[in-house]
Amino acid sequence: MGDVGEILMSVLSTIRVPKPGDRVHKDECALSFASPESEGGLYVCMNSFLGFGSQYVERHHARTGQRAYLHITRTRKAKKINPTGPLFVTFVSCTGIEGGFDVELEQYEEDVKVVLLPERQEVTSEDLATMPDVVRERVSLSMAGIMAADSVSHALQVQQWDGEVRQESKHAADLKQLDNGLKIPPTGWRCEVCDLQENLWMNLTDGKVLCGRRYFDGTGGNNHALLHFQETGYPLAVKLGTITPDGADVYSYDEDDMVLDSKLAEHLSHFGIDMMTMEKTERTMTELEIAVNQRVGEWEVIQESGTTLRPLFGPGLTGMKNLGNSCYLNSVMQVLFTIPDFQNKYVANIDKIIDEAPSDPTQDFKTQVAKLGYGLLSGDYSKPALDLGDENGGDQIGIAPRMFKALVGRGHPEFSTNRQQDAQEFLLHFINMVERNCRSGSNPSEAFRFLVEDRIVCQQSQKAKYTQRVEYIVQLPVPMDQATNTEELQEAEQRREEGDSSAPTVRAQIPFTACMAALSEPEILTDFWSSAVQAKTAATKMTRFASFPDHLVIQIKKFTFGLDWVPKKLDVSIDVPDTLDLSALRATGQQPGEELLPEVAPPPLMTPDVEVKGILGSHGNDEDDSLYSPLLSPVLDDSTVSQLCEMGFPLEACRKAVYYTGNTGIDSAMNWIMGHMDDSDFSAPLVLPGGSSGPGSTPTESLSEEHLATIVSMGFSRDQATKALRATSNVLDRAVDWIFSHLDDLESMDVSEGGRSAAESEGGRDPPPGPRVRDGPGKYELFAFISHMGTSTMCGHYVCHIKKDQQWVIFNDQKVCASEKPPKDLGYLYFYRRVTE
Repeated sequence: MGDVGEILMSVLSTIRVPKPGDRVHKDECALSFASPESEGGLYVCMNSFLGFGSQYVERHHARTGQRAYLHITRTRKAKKINPTGPLFVTFVSCTGIEGGFDVELEQYEEDVKVVLLPERQEVTSEDLATMPDVVRERVSLSMAGIMAADSVSHALQVQQWDGEVRQESKHAADLKQLDNGLKIPPTGWRCEVCDLQENLWMNLTDGKVLCGRRYFDGTGGNNHALLHFQETGYPLAVKLGTITPDGADVYSYDEDDMVLDSKLAEHLSHFGIDMMTMEKTERTMTELEIAVNQRVGEWEVIQESGTTLRPLFGPGLTGMKNLGNSCYLNSVMQVLFTIPDFQNKYVANIDKIIDEAPSDPTQDFKTQVAKLGYGLLSGDYSKPALDLGDENGGDQIGIAPRMFKALVGRGHPEFSTNRQQDAQEFLLHFINMVERNCRSGSNPSEAFRFLVEDRIVCQQSQKAKYTQRVEYIVQLPVPMDQATNTEELQEAEQRREEGDSSAPTVRAQIPFTACMAALSEPEILTDFWSSAVQAKTAATKMTRFASFPDHLVIQIKKFTFGLDWVPKKLDVSIDVPDTLDLSALRATGQQPGEELLPEVAPPPLMTPDVEVKGILGSHGNDEDDSLYSPLLSPVLDDSTVSQLCEMGFPLEACRKAVYYTGNTGIDSAMNWIMGHMDDSDFSAPLVLPGGSSGPGSTPTESLSEEHLATIVSMGFSRDQATKALRATSNVLDRAVDWIFSHLDDLESMDVSEGGRSAAESEGGRDPPPGPRVRDGPGKYELFAFISHMGTSTMCGHYVCHIKKDQQWVIFNDQKVCASEKPPKDLGYLYFYRRVTE
């Protein structure tokens, strides 16, 4: 071992022992989905602690000169049988069932040794015993440190079926409790603000009984418990109805998570509640999710679980492991990588991308997207899972997108967690990330980008106004009053009200044509401020396509609010067509002889005794003659703001709703809120159009040229980029989110002030300033759809169906099978591609 000992001595200074905070990638290759269980095992660099499969380790050695790698291989042993069975595992893959998963299912024999490149000389622990002390100690400590360290992927893995391990709250030991004499009765609870009798939480500091947040557990409330925490800072609340001698659901608003309270019995007794005598009357968070997924009709139909499905393997047929409520991500990415733009950008260029990857490729967006795309399309991981049995119906080895999920979710309050999310919101989030990371070269998100033209006609003057905005998704409303089986629905509802437990569940049948009509028919605006008559009047608004994208995404707006403001999902069947012709919905621009409304802004909202100083000359400049002064705050109708807040909406969202509807009342403000709840800045502070963002705003001359260039590279004008950066204190990420979410709100961000006429579009003139869009015929064919099971986007399960070589294929996490009966009528997101003549 003399030569090996000499080599180790020569590279000893490059061999490190992991310290707290070091990221140790010992479970997954940085550039592929190779792992210690893969053929060839995994090589962990003993300097950077990055992991590489046998395919890429020599490349890393050649690029960095690093020679010492810890080679880890694992061979699976025979495993125990889970008594709940594979069907149970499938059922709970996206629910929160504690105790339903045996974490010791996978058992391995592990082999660890040092490998020296390029000679590939191997050094075992036994070999080290014969080497000099200095070599033996350093290498042994490094090996032991790497193996003992928590791997990055391990830190991201789900350890219990509810997605997260509940930890003891930091507030439990020394929780402050007020001596206010309050005693809580054992039953008969109501929210102290809105009188709701379900989903009630008692604050453990002051004993206030208030309703839970919307979208939290699939039933929802009006946010009063959360608002109480925001006002008082009292952190812990217990869910009433879940208290038993064994414990209860405790939530920490400060820690934003379900937690353990070791002193719960003491904290409850302070308010007269004896845990030992309490019986559970309310379902826990876990039980609520299970109940959601027991909507057998929807669950079975969408997953096609009533038939024996034929497993499929090969390129483009790779399953994705569920990392704990990550089915929304799996479904979206499966669909995206069937689109040529994404294939060409990331997979066709993977060798170039890897060659140009930074020193830590685990943190590089382009590298991780390319890695995911290649993993899905190559077929390398599309192989039957070992020793699982045929009853699993298509389970594969598949890929586990841990690095990808960690990277795209980093810093995001929702996508960084293990909770279930909305697939539509994730799609837009990912498109935003693609936009930010495609400053040069092709931009695959352009495949979805299109322009919408809004034509507003003042009914009093008959003059028109045209604006355009960027969209990526068409949101179709669901007109429940257009159901074709109304009599069946009414009969089933009547039987349920009469207590008939055998009443069948009837799903509303909604024609797709009715959804399209609801989108395209004129909208009546009752409080439109007309610049022609200088007053509020009625107007009609017509929305049309100013361009047709290569790929069209349609979202069925199934998630809404009931009369009690509790979120719910519409259980509907819609006859979505295989082909679609939207040619009749193309915008025509200004009509011959049609007069446009004068470009005059409405009067600013301020008190009568305030002098108007926001006009050119006071606080503005020659380039910005906005009527809005950054030093004058808008005067809002406090009563309307308060009413909206009492419904549970965030304060800043309520202020914006009242502002943008011109203090015209609760109805118009509520309509604004319902139309903007999906905005990324829904709860962000009000930013006045044409003005600055208030204190700390950034003057134009100090804006980052690099940030300006990034936004301009997306197709926006320099003026638009400047406004976005000024409104967000020169923070690039916020500016990008701001510009996309304000195109339809802020007149200053309009892509075109007068719209495009047909003559201009066909005459070859320069297009109006704004984002680049593709255009073509408005004829499409369906090639994929994503379906959701459950009562809320915050729980349940997603699967996707994709048409490959004229065969529908169902992708249900690790299961990939030929679809027998694709449930096209129950989808949530539909993906169409342009039909070329």
